[in-house]
Amino acid sequence: MTEQYGSGCRIGMLTPSSNTCLEPVTAAILRDSGSTAAMYASRVPVTRIALDAHATAQFQEDVMVSAARLLADARVDVIVWNGTAGSWLGVEHDHALVEAIEKATGIRATTSTLALREAWRAFGVTRLGLAVPYTTDVTERIVARYAELGVECVSTASLGLTENLDFAAAPPERVRRLIEEAGSGDVHGVAVVCTNVFGAAHLVDLERSLGVPVFDSVAATLWHALHLAGARDAITGWGRLLATGSLRLRFQDALADLLAATGADRTTLRIDLPAQGMHVDLTAGEAVAPGVRSIRHDGSLDQRNLDTVRWLERHRRTLVQPHFRDEPTPPDALIGVYGVNAQMLAPVERDGELAGWLSVHSLTEREWTEPDHQALAEATRQIHSALDH
Repeated sequence: MTEQYGSGCRIGMLTPSSNTCLEPVTAAILRDSGSTAAMYASRVPVTRIALDAHATAQFQEDVMVSAARLLADARVDVIVWNGTAGSWLGVEHDHALVEAIEKATGIRATTSTLALREAWRAFGVTRLGLAVPYTTDVTERIVARYAELGVECVSTASLGLTENLDFAAAPPERVRRLIEEAGSGDVHGVAVVCTNVFGAAHLVDLERSLGVPVFDSVAATLWHALHLAGARDAITGWGRLLATGSLRLRFQDALADLLAATGADRTTLRIDLPAQGMHVDLTAGEAVAPGVRSIRHDGSLDQRNLDTVRWLERHRRTLVQPHFRDEPTPPDALIGVYGVNAQMLAPVERDGELAGWLSVHSLTEREWTEPDHQALAEATRQIHSALDH
């Protein structure tokens, strides 16, 4: 094993003892992708999911840290708690667990719940369809916990089960219906929240039929582990997250840095990457200041035909607008609906073509300073770096 995977990263996974899904599914994804990464598991006692004291005691920190130390003996590159308990216990539980594991082993760590949260950040999900195998009370607790994170569970579907072994025994057609039911509302994405449900095999077909990304907990956990370990190559055939999630997350990081550096109200990236399912009429990423309305999922405008974008196409340099009293004129919706009164647009050129552009929005008129221009130039560099790699 060491010789076969010596050039790849090693992922250590803390696995619920009664889980029969995550290891074969993770192995299948890695095998099908041709990845040189390898998975190593250490089990912790988990057999039943409920909200009583006995059930929640299964997720005590000391047991998991002990199992993590065993994984550290294999010199893994990252350690993940491959379970979704943080979704009902709260993300603070998982943050504390990650901190304890990293302190005990010196190895970066994450969890399935934190992986899902990063996946939603990458895709701009704030309206979620929730698919779970759990009972109603656990499902309602998850809905409440996610609301604390700013994610509204618009629709939910559950199997009403308690025993972990029973989760994995759900027939494929029932799992598919579960995800379809969760995706029936006006959602930005659907999440299968449990690492013992065989949902990953349905991702590609259901994303096509539902028209939104579907985040399977097993696939999401592997994606985030690979991302943290620095193995960020796209994995196709297992859903949008593994195919484009790391690229989207790098876009988000660049936009968040740009927002902070400029003190603007909104930053966005629009880009045409057909192979990755991105086009300029929907933003590929967005960062907004508190209280500022998102335009992440608004695809109502023909972006290429806007006067401002035509200006970018002609001039191929940054358009700086401290106000909108001069040409080129931005679309009425940007001003009337979203309240923007000043902006900067920077072209993103690839192979001589205007592939996309970065936008910096202000809800008030403002003079854009030299540091603002430098921040935009740095963000453009980060976008190119993400695309190059």
